[in-house]
Amino acid sequence: MSNTSARIDAKITAILPSWERIAGNWKQFSGSAKERWGKLTDDDLAMIDGRREQLAGKIQEHYGIIKDQAERQVSDWLEMQHRAEQVAKKAPGTPNQL
Repeated sequence: MSNTSARIDAKITAILPSWERIAGNWKQFSGSAKERWGKLTDDDLAMIDGRREQLAGKIQEHYGIIKDQAERQVSDWLEMQHRAEQVAKKAPGTPNQL
């Protein structure tokens, strides 16, 4: 396994619960994915249906990049979604606050 793959795997593992949330709420998150990767079509997003590997594959296909680059982009996007959720949970007056 390359260093890049190992770093990507470690990053994915560290934020896996966030991906499970994205997969379970794909319709809500697919809009953000389309904003990030404008070449993805509505049909692509429907086919991806919250599956991380499918998302990386479609990014690779549409943008002509190697698998590691596509996976890194997905990991970065996932981290951004995770941070946004954390900020929303901490913001005063949000319904998620305990």
